[in-house]
Amino acid sequence: MFFKKSSPIDFLIVGLGNPGKGYTNTRHNTGVMALETLAKDLGAELTRSKFHSLTGEARIGDARVLLMFPQTYMNLSGQAVAEAAKFYKLPAERILVFSDDIALPLGGVRVRRKGSDGGQKGLRNIGELLGSTDFPRIRIGIGQKPHPEMELADWVLSRYSSAELKVIAEAADKAVAAAKLIVAGQIDDAMNKYSR
Repeated sequence: MFFKKSSPIDFLIVGLGNPGKGYTNTRHNTGVMALETLAKDLGAELTRSKFHSLTGEARIGDARVLLMFPQTYMNLSGQAVAEAAKFYKLPAERILVFSDDIALPLGGVRVRRKGSDGGQKGLRNIGELLGSTDFPRIRIGIGQKPHPEMELADWVLSRYSSAELKVIAEAADKAVAAAKLIVAGQIDDAMNKYSR
């Protein structure tokens, strides 16, 4: 994929989660865990405060990417994403989002070109504020709540066990590989290779 050299940012890559140490290693922060894995892989740090997010810049091939961890809390993630998209004049197709997904088994990965939010409120808010759901997303399974009577909020805000973290780390590696393909314009390859 060819990118104009004058463009300051060619792609936004967003990891959904909640800010603060109290949410570290919780299921709802799986998206930002994948983003942190990508940042480490690219030698970037999520330290700059911009667009209500912790951000870091990096390159994937010829593309300049802005890595974003919104600090607005999950359900308001769209504020940060829409602000950055407007600033860089990026269409929805150039915004990639990592998120958790309760409909997928633990560690499952699903790559989509666009689509519904599937009940994920961060994805829903991004779609609402962008005015489009045509943004690619990589969802990582966190599994269904263990008991029907358990509140969903309690489940998604629960912490992973050390064994579960290993599974999520492997899923994050797959998500990172898929993200690189998407930025390179090979989303069909990403879907075929990494969606399970």
